[in-house]
Amino acid sequence: MKSAKRRQFLMQSGILSAAAVIPFWQKKGFPTRSSNQQIPAILGGKSTIQANNWIKWPIWDAEKDEKLLLEVMRSGVWSRAQVVNQFEKAWADTIGTKRCLTSVNGTQALIVAINQAKLGPGDEILVTPYTFVASIQAILANGCIPVFVDVNPETFQMDTHKIEAKISKRTKAILPVHILGLPCDMIHIMAIANKHQLIVIEDTCQAPLAEINHQKVGSFGLAGCFSFQNSKNIAIGEGGAIVSNDHDFMDRCYSFHNLGLPFGIATGSINSGSFMQGTKVRFTEYQAAIGLAQLTRLESQTQTRNERAAYLSSLLKTIKGILPYQLYPSVTRAAFHLYPFRYNPAEFKGLSRAHFLQALQAEGVPCSGGYTALNTQAFIQETFESKHFKKLYSSSELKYSTYMEQNQCPLNDQLCQEAVWFTQNLLLGSKEDMELIFHSIQKIQREAEVIKKKLQP
Repeated sequence: MKSAKRRQFLMQSGILSAAAVIPFWQKKGFPTRSSNQQIPAILGGKSTIQANNWIKWPIWDAEKDEKLLLEVMRSGVWSRAQVVNQFEKAWADTIGTKRCLTSVNGTQALIVAINQAKLGPGDEILVTPYTFVASIQAILANGCIPVFVDVNPETFQMDTHKIEAKISKRTKAILPVHILGLPCDMIHIMAIANKHQLIVIEDTCQAPLAEINHQKVGSFGLAGCFSFQNSKNIAIGEGGAIVSNDHDFMDRCYSFHNLGLPFGIATGSINSGSFMQGTKVRFTEYQAAIGLAQLTRLESQTQTRNERAAYLSSLLKTIKGILPYQLYPSVTRAAFHLYPFRYNPAEFKGLSRAHFLQALQAEGVPCSGGYTALNTQAFIQETFESKHFKKLYSSSELKYSTYMEQNQCPLNDQLCQEAVWFTQNLLLGSKEDMELIFHSIQKIQREAEVIKKKLQP
């Protein structure tokens, strides 16, 4: 939204005025309705924001970004070669690790990392239930059993105080997921892992450039796995990467992702022979060219997201019933792939979250309710009942009712009913855009009773 138009709207809607002395978000109560713009859009008023004014994602600068991509396309060298090597070095340098290996997507990065950490049938991996399905499917794809550790709803992350109670003789690893781009409590997780001699593989797919004590997430455990899918903060369409400081581990990952061929063998080489079972999930040269272009903006965009998220939280926390995320004290920077808060309908006259989302979308604010409970989804039972798993585990080990009893996560169930998300591109807007989001929620809260009556069947 252009600055002049935005300021004109704010003046008209009573948010700013020449007489204003106190910032509007600090005033008691709500602005007095003075125009149709103070009526929620869901009730026939004017939308606070034009939806098409949000920054579109992904961003592509034809003038700056296309030179290398066109060179790659015209070269005819499209399978992994020197440009992929260049991107891998750049990404390792960015995260602060010795090595990086790209893959076709973040899911495969997780599968390869778990596999070459020598985790497999009979092993349990501790993981959060509040994550994207790929985190769990990567565990199951390697024949391992996911064991769910309930969340801390304030941080949206695995509750580290509940980890040790979940450790058994079969526990071999922890898979912390820096979900939404908010870092886990890695200081506590690494202490537990060291105490119990557990492998740590970080799912950093949503958290590029996030930091704990100024150390990038993904560099704490044996490996960190990233995603470059189209919605991610560094968008390539599809793509993933593993980073690590362990050379032997990374050599194995390289071989596994390249048909089991020895590390260092050029793409297309067939005369060396494979020395291990592998798969083929190699990155392409044109993916790497797109990634290098996107990487030039990632630092500045991450800084902007953090600034806007902090400002938006300073506004939203003044609204009763809106509970923004909390960061652990050790977090020096988040990534904000998503901006989350919890919604309490009791402070909105009982307006359901679904109807709150509907009203907020009508104001021109893209939003969603996020994840449903993952630990109860049907794919886990389907995997347990598969021919493959029945050969790996006894019937008692695969008894789904017992597994469910042992993997209840009541706080996660609650969080899945309360969460509201904004996508990362909203945080690339201006401070005034954050104020408009705030004002949109104010309008909805003021007229929550009327909205509820209108939307209830």
